[in-house]
Amino acid sequence: MGAIKVGLLGFGTIGTGVVRNIQHNADVIQQRLGCRVELAQIADLDIETDRGVTLDAGVLSTDVEQVICNPDIDIVIELIGGYEPAKSFILKAIANGKHIVTANKALMAVHGQEIITAANKQGVSVMFEAAVGGGIPIISAIKENLCSNEFSSVLGILNGTCNFILTKMTEEGSDFAPVLQEAQELGYAEADPTFDIEGVDTAHKIALLSALCFGTSVDFEQVYTEGISNITAVDIQFAAQMGYKIKLLAIGKNHGDQIEARVHPTMIPGSYQLAEINGVFNAVRLTGDFAGPTMLFGSGAGMDATASAVMGDVMAISRDKLSGATSRVPIMGYTADSIKSLPIKPMSEVVSHYYLRFTTFDKPGVLAQIAGALGCHNISIQSMIQPESHEAESVSIVLMTHSAKEQDIAAAIKEIEQLEFVSQPTCLIRVEHDLD
Repeated sequence: MGAIKVGLLGFGTIGTGVVRNIQHNADVIQQRLGCRVELAQIADLDIETDRGVTLDAGVLSTDVEQVICNPDIDIVIELIGGYEPAKSFILKAIANGKHIVTANKALMAVHGQEIITAANKQGVSVMFEAAVGGGIPIISAIKENLCSNEFSSVLGILNGTCNFILTKMTEEGSDFAPVLQEAQELGYAEADPTFDIEGVDTAHKIALLSALCFGTSVDFEQVYTEGISNITAVDIQFAAQMGYKIKLLAIGKNHGDQIEARVHPTMIPGSYQLAEINGVFNAVRLTGDFAGPTMLFGSGAGMDATASAVMGDVMAISRDKLSGATSRVPIMGYTADSIKSLPIKPMSEVVSHYYLRFTTFDKPGVLAQIAGALGCHNISIQSMIQPESHEAESVSIVLMTHSAKEQDIAAAIKEIEQLEFVSQPTCLIRVEHDLD
């Protein structure tokens, strides 16, 4: 075969990176693959902006049909993002016998099953390494290198924007708002950062990782999602005093008959590797029954890192095509008839340790009443900090609990906040230190 021909939908930042990779590393790609990868067609609404790359005449078009209906194109790369028209374009490309590579985490997390069903019926591949972790090859590790393992957990720092913000808050003692503004000025955060800072982006990724690790379908709407916008410098300082760092952590756990899939700010011991992942970097920690704990770390976003992941998928599909293989690796890592429907454990049933910060008026007997209310709900105190107050009346009482059930914690907080000495809502942050 002379060349594998690819078509590109979307010529933004990542699309430009893909073109640069194909052009700059053409020799490396050919030496590793045994043939050339040629960019046959690009479709984008904007064909006037200079992306800093040179294209042959006729390659760039505003007509998406020239990509998805082109009989010469073997692989369609979708980098449009969002749900529509990306989903419709992918489904039409599949119907035309095209293999698909996408970086679209939201689409795969919410509509992945429809796309996978269509691909299986048509006998084509769908790969989405770039949808999770940017340049980190976590999906291929799960589906291939570690595929003989049964995974008990997958934990990740999966959003560079949030990790940058929390790192700056930790290192500089800054509050959330000014650090978010700095992240926007540096280009790490969007003008509307809601999907990032409220955990939605991370939830898309843990939905995919949990499905891949545990062999189950995951309803994205059932993934508990909480962002970092309520994290304060005060709580980061108290966490440090207790030996912890706060990260936006994606958590997937396999309990056999059900799974956990959740995203929220989490305290983890400062001595753990995950706690040392700073700035815009991402990391994923897998625990397999034979491999044990394995952590992959790297650039979670950006033009070149994400383009690298896209091209890894292009070359994997190309190798299958060159060898005559069809669907050599199942799209979700398990054969379609092996995928289970495991329920996601309700958040009320989740068991964790908890950091609680109560703000109260400085009166006698306050601590005893708080401890009593916790005890009535089967919650025991592991440690406590009661710093000196710098205000006339308000004091903070900071507690770390032993293992407790979420619904018991919620009931205790509701009862405590009805007491007359409580002056502000309680701050709750979950704690993970038994990562296996």
